[in-house]
Amino acid sequence: MVSGETSALRHDPSPPWKGLLALFTVASFIETMFWGQVIGFTPLYLAQLGVASNDIAWWTGSAAVVSMALGLPFLPLWGALADRYARQPVIVRSFAAYLIAGLLTFLAQNVWIFILGRAVMGFSFGNSGLMMTTLSERVPRQRLALAFSIMNASGPIGAFIGPIVGGSIVDAEGVGFSGLVLVDGVLLLAVIVALSIGYRDSFVPTDTRPLLHMAVDAVRVVRASPMLPLFPALFLLFTGWMLANTFAPIAITSLYRGSDRATAVGLVLGGGGLATLIIAPTMGAMADRLGHWRVLIVGAVLETILWPLPAFAPTFYAFGIAWAVVSGVASAVFAVSFSVLSSSARPEIRGRVMSFAYVPINVGFMAGAALGTLVTAADVFTIFPVTAAVTALGAGALVYASRRLRSTPSMLTREFADAG
Repeated sequence: MVSGETSALRHDPSPPWKGLLALFTVASFIETMFWGQVIGFTPLYLAQLGVASNDIAWWTGSAAVVSMALGLPFLPLWGALADRYARQPVIVRSFAAYLIAGLLTFLAQNVWIFILGRAVMGFSFGNSGLMMTTLSERVPRQRLALAFSIMNASGPIGAFIGPIVGGSIVDAEGVGFSGLVLVDGVLLLAVIVALSIGYRDSFVPTDTRPLLHMAVDAVRVVRASPMLPLFPALFLLFTGWMLANTFAPIAITSLYRGSDRATAVGLVLGGGGLATLIIAPTMGAMADRLGHWRVLIVGAVLETILWPLPAFAPTFYAFGIAWAVVSGVASAVFAVSFSVLSSSARPEIRGRVMSFAYVPINVGFMAGAALGTLVTAADVFTIFPVTAAVTALGAGALVYASRRLRSTPSMLTREFADAG
């Protein structure tokens, strides 16, 4: 163990790894519940803000692109701040950004204030990578994939359960989406307090270089990482997933014939959350036993086969079933992918590297939303075969990355070689 890791871990007053996992899992759940509600109800809220029905798909994609484009350039800075000072305040910072974004959304009287709120959400990036960095230093190695799967599955579950809970609130007379965001603000404030009290790392920095130098070096570190070939593959996988996620609410409302449209959106997206609750931990446990890469690639291939199914669903209920199955598998693949990345960085630079762990999904979210503004012009259901095609490219890229890494043993850490 190097001195940097020893400094980071000694006298840590945080709870044991299971308690810390529970704290991070709940925080991740509430974070992505908020994200899920924003994504799920954006098309309905845009209509309330006066956006014409023909323009809703375009504004839906544009809002997603803006939130990602403004936040991504700051990712190296958050990792550098964590390595230079401490992880805990950088993690808390992200939830403060969510709280400000929620306040702007609550106060929005036009589409531009709403877009501003979405833009502020982009400054929340980087927290999950730092949480995983902390867990990777505390969780027993033979339980790491399961721990990552539990924490990262809580995100997709929150993203889908959020609309279930929020749908009835949005449909309630006199409450609407603004009232839901107010409730979210209370939960986000509770997370800020819980993280401030329940997680107090005693990180002692060993790198005293200027922040800008560390941030630039973070990019170099990631580029030099043996896991670099994995990033483009995950980008393709998550581009397809985020393409479908962003525009699925529009497809749902086009099939639903009732008046409680927000509730309908919430129920369908929530079905994916229930499937994730079962599939993600199961796939994580399989990855621990059969090999991380093997399970990741098989899951990506299965995704490719399943993604076209929602496009052929003839009814609202058939769509809901198809969505639950494919979303559960996609969320499980997302969760397992982090166990492959977890051992790619040395302890003294792990904060900077793991801050980039969500780059593929963040960039994929932006790329998927931008692609969706084009393919939905004719028919919103074209997103599903397009998602399948992009996912197939991602599965192929995973196979290529795996073969390239294994053909160069000097690039592999012992943990990666053991991961299968």
